[in-house]
Amino acid sequence: MVRTDRDGTGDGGCGGRADAAPAAGEGSPRDAGAGPAPGARHSLMTRPLLVLFAVAAGAAVGSLYYAQPLLDVIGGDLGAGDGTVGLLVTATQVGYALGILFIVPLGDLRQRRVLIPVMMVLSALALGACAAAPNIGTLAGALIAVGVTTVAGQILTPLAGDLADDASRGKVVGIVVSGILTGILVARIFAGLVASAAGWRIVFLAAAVAAVVLAALLYRSIPTLPARSSTLPYRALLKSVFSLIAHEPRLRISMVFGIFGFAVFTMLWTSLTFLLSGPPYDYPTAAIGFFGVAGLIGALAAQGAGRLHDRGRSVAGVGLAWALILVSWVVVGFGGHVLVVLVLGIIVLDIGIQGQNILAQSRVFQISAEARSRLNTAYIAGNFIGGAIGSVVATTAWDTGGWPAVCVTGGALSLAALLVWAVTRRGALRP
Repeated sequence: MVRTDRDGTGDGGCGGRADAAPAAGEGSPRDAGAGPAPGARHSLMTRPLLVLFAVAAGAAVGSLYYAQPLLDVIGGDLGAGDGTVGLLVTATQVGYALGILFIVPLGDLRQRRVLIPVMMVLSALALGACAAAPNIGTLAGALIAVGVTTVAGQILTPLAGDLADDASRGKVVGIVVSGILTGILVARIFAGLVASAAGWRIVFLAAAVAAVVLAALLYRSIPTLPARSSTLPYRALLKSVFSLIAHEPRLRISMVFGIFGFAVFTMLWTSLTFLLSGPPYDYPTAAIGFFGVAGLIGALAAQGAGRLHDRGRSVAGVGLAWALILVSWVVVGFGGHVLVVLVLGIIVLDIGIQGQNILAQSRVFQISAEARSRLNTAYIAGNFIGGAIGSVVATTAWDTGGWPAVCVTGGALSLAALLVWAVTRRGALRP
């Protein structure tokens, strides 16, 4: 485990244990083992603030996905070919990766009441630049900026954990994390509907206005917290992310589950497009986009996973989540050409993935109250890697054997994750 020094930063600034850190992660330092978590005394997270956090986090991260259903329309308007316009998605993800690595850790040093609204305003400017982009190159640059600035959602998540008390932290984190996934799914549907009615530029303009409004609300609503005790230099702050990974087995195993989870999640949604666009469905792009509603149902249904964490059943919950994911691949495998069965399988898979994700982040935030932003950086970076792997595996499996090959591969990965859970449930998964 990471040693906690008197300044609360530990070796390499990795942060103290959760039971020795201030409730909001921004108070005076304490020695490890100094007593019960101050967060248990009083929760600063009210219901209206929790709703605002969930909406703002979803809107922030959802901005990454506005361009995805609009690629054909954007390409036609700006005179770009499919290969070129497809790079817009890559540009957004590159920006997001940079933001995760270089901006999110600042949540452990800076006043988040200021940092989060600033990032939201910068995101609004980037979205406005997308709306006004005269050519594909300018749009790509603006989307990189969108990716960097949308990480406000990933700073909000650990802040929500800081503001909650011990008895409700899992529930609070679960609602905010569900807000992020909901925002991703709603963004795709919103973009398609608005672009069809008013053009693709209005999508980005509306998102920019929403970001400004949310920035103002967050600045007014986030509690004023004591100054950070840590004076860790920025370079050491970034290095401490890797120190946390090296020293914390609970973080490493949570990252492993996150990689597996987002790999199979991306596999499903990538290959689902291939399945639904061909026989026997032959659905247009707009109709395929509405399958996100099935994912939305699963995301909302999984919110209760946070309560399992609060009741001390996180380890069993992870096993249940992966069992559901494994079953879901069997369902979609046998029901690939039966629409009702396919939708049911999608819902079950999303419940499992989202439940696992909520439990993982709740466990990660237990490790150190003063390092929650850096812990989140490590965990989300793992998810990012898993998503990239899943995209490649989905395409390869589809080219090799179509939908059956995708389902067998997804089932095999899910079974591997379940076996990892069985091996680690009495070890690294335990608090």
